[in-house]
Amino acid sequence: MNLELTPALDAPALLAPPVHTALQTLPDADRIQVAPIDPGLADTAAFCEAYDVTLEQSANCVIVVGKPAGIFAACVVLATTRADVNGAVRRLLGTRKVSFAPMDDAVGLSGMEYGGITPIGLPADWPVYIDARVRSVDAAVIGSGIRGSKIVLPGAVLASIPGATVVDGLAL
Repeated sequence: MNLELTPALDAPALLAPPVHTALQTLPDADRIQVAPIDPGLADTAAFCEAYDVTLEQSANCVIVVGKPAGIFAACVVLATTRADVNGAVRRLLGTRKVSFAPMDDAVGLSGMEYGGITPIGLPADWPVYIDARVRSVDAAVIGSGIRGSKIVLPGAVLASIPGATVVDGLAL
């Protein structure tokens, strides 16, 4: 991993405001680090190649919406997998249909940048589902709420954020 890590709580400029606010009360926040990156390299494949991060270390947070109820949720999966939106996620939300949230909704409602959305600091009424495989990653890399940085934290810490539910089989 070729990242210049700093304690996340010491670098609010590298975090979206809702992420920084959430970190201030998060247990184990002292175990969370952040690193600046080139915003043009925020997308998973380009980021991993440029910063020597494996796909097995990289976690993606996708925002989905259950219809017709309009329930928003976050799904966190490793970059080697994809969220089972039409199976596991639909069952978890109890809706007839689930789709990826429109970008404008995901950005506007989360207060985070597209391509940098993270489960830390999302609206409290959004369920956060974390694939069980994420929990075992020693140093998981995920968005920071902005495209210009990434958060690095133990998968077990990510799995323990308030409102998170660890789900076996969330991803395919």
